[in-house]
Amino acid sequence: MLAPQTAYKVHDWDPFAIRFSDSFLIEGIRWYGIAYVLGFITAALLLNLYYKRKRSPLGKEAQTNLITYIILGTVVGGRIGYMLLYDFASLLANPLSIFAVWNGGMASHGGMIGICVALILFSRSHSIPFWKLTDIVVTLGPPGIFFGRIANYINGELWGKVTTVPWAVIFHHSDGSLTAPRHPSQLYQAGLEGILLTVCVQLRFWLSSPDKRANGHITGEFLIAYAALRVIGEHFREPDAFVSLIFGLSRGTFYSLIMAVIGGIILYRAAKKNARS
Repeated sequence: MLAPQTAYKVHDWDPFAIRFSDSFLIEGIRWYGIAYVLGFITAALLLNLYYKRKRSPLGKEAQTNLITYIILGTVVGGRIGYMLLYDFASLLANPLSIFAVWNGGMASHGGMIGICVALILFSRSHSIPFWKLTDIVVTLGPPGIFFGRIANYINGELWGKVTTVPWAVIFHHSDGSLTAPRHPSQLYQAGLEGILLTVCVQLRFWLSSPDKRANGHITGEFLIAYAALRVIGEHFREPDAFVSLIFGLSRGTFYSLIMAVIGGIILYRAAKKNARS
């Protein structure tokens, strides 16, 4: 659909893939939920492929357990992270709002922290070195990020800054009014954090020998690469909050820089350990 008297597309996607009648307990099935399911299915398929090609020590049962841990870490960490990092005022006003997942609101940085906690628990319960495990798991994330960003676009949320580029999109405010033409930054991020990062980590995973690299090497590289691509995407994205944290940076950019520093520390540790070996 094009906006009246303009050549810009007006966003008209329905956030529900399927809507139920009023007699159902839930309103319908959202594209956002489907995106999560597709991300977890892709992760499960990759884990199975890694095991068959002798790139992972995780058998069938361990794969199922790991996916369960990842799901819990993603959902719990993503939700808590969003409320703490992006909507703390609502959390203070109504602490129970943290359970209102049907209203949306998931933070990718919070999801990663949640996954990290889940992996610590999994590595201990299954006697697998933590950094060896993370080198496998970080390769599973980018496809899920891709599906999530596509869902962000369908939902008409996290849109970009005002622009006049020919492919700009006009979104709807919560009151139904139209925005000025904006960058479809969700699609930019889907391409950067989803497709490009998937290609990078898969090439790194398959073209390097597990026996010749120190555990944690791919993890550090992933965190740095994700942070760099996220910062690029943030350049086109309308900030999630109007209050900058430091030096005028958006919250997404600031948290990404912290992630890059952590990735650098992990990479330095892995390189130092590899040199000793």
